[in-house]
Amino acid sequence: MFISKIFKRTFAIATIVALSVTVSVAQDSPDTPEADPADVESVDAIMAAVYDVISGDKGVERDWDRFRSLFRPDAKLIPNQCRPNTACRPMYMSVEDYVINGGAYLEANGFFENEIHRVQERFGNIVHLFSTYESRRLADDPEPFARGINSFQLMNDGSRWWVVNIFWEQEGQNNPIPAKYLPAN
Repeated sequence: MFISKIFKRTFAIATIVALSVTVSVAQDSPDTPEADPADVESVDAIMAAVYDVISGDKGVERDWDRFRSLFRPDAKLIPNQCRPNTACRPMYMSVEDYVINGGAYLEANGFFENEIHRVQERFGNIVHLFSTYESRRLADDPEPFARGINSFQLMNDGSRWWVVNIFWEQEGQNNPIPAKYLPAN
């Protein structure tokens, strides 16, 4: 009986703490801006919008509210950082982390990323995509400075498409992109 009272009291306190943390985090999250319906009406539209909004010339500010509008508030952007002779490590970022940390780099250096191939799987309202990309500093650079695969998870909530997560890895000397993820010649 005594243990039961302690358990109930501990459980009640833990529940209150968990709820207060959840409310606090929810209040600290910026509101998701309203999306342009054309950006979120289809899988193709939201994919085009993601690539479009991060791309631009050096010195050109990106439309970060448009970027935010494409993602669920709890979405993650996860580069898989692989360096020679070390283990790969994913770096988890919120949308806001990406805007703050990646945005300045994109604007300072110029960055154009475009999808060159896509493999898509769908079940109900969820979609997984392997989107092979090429990155350039200038839109008309003849050769990309990087290539890789963006692994997108998308969902449709009945009224629009959302990006849930993007997990990506850049191609390297020891991990070339497999032919099945490249355009057919």
